[in-house]
Amino acid sequence: MPAPVFRTATPVDVPALVTLVTSAYRGESSRSGWTTEADLLDGARIDPDVLAHDIVRADSRVVVIDGDDGRPLACAHVAIEDGVGYFGMFAVDPTLQGRGTGDALLRECERIARDEWRLPGMRMTVIDVRDALIAFYVRRGYRRTGVHKPFPYGDTRFGNPRRDDLRFEVLEKTFGVTP
Repeated sequence: MPAPVFRTATPVDVPALVTLVTSAYRGESSRSGWTTEADLLDGARIDPDVLAHDIVRADSRVVVIDGDDGRPLACAHVAIEDGVGYFGMFAVDPTLQGRGTGDALLRECERIARDEWRLPGMRMTVIDVRDALIAFYVRRGYRRTGVHKPFPYGDTRFGNPRRDDLRFEVLEKTFGVTP
């Protein structure tokens, strides 16, 4: 597989990125990959207005890998929050998961935070019952902090929970650079 080419999303990408992110996490199509949240949540995974804001706001970048046909195959959001990088909205087309695309995208987002923005580390939040996903990040140098944040129950922009015990755990990785 050739090295992926990364680009920064623009507002015109919003519909295709919403489709990609939804396909990676929700509904039956997500079950062909390993990142599915279909048993945890229904409905939206990303709100188009939130995504559009993330694309244009300062200290924020949505990184995309396109296929040969120009369709986005993977994306992630990296931003500066509270003096460190924040990583989120990580999605890879379910039919391509497990082939290194996600690893490459995560490394690129870490490179942006560490080398371009000179940040000391990266944080993310993961639904704490997502054991396989947390293990994926732990293998890549992230550590569980034990810090939890509530799931936004009642805010349908982020989905309709199928369980009443969802919450996020903060994961973090230190880069060893000084700001």
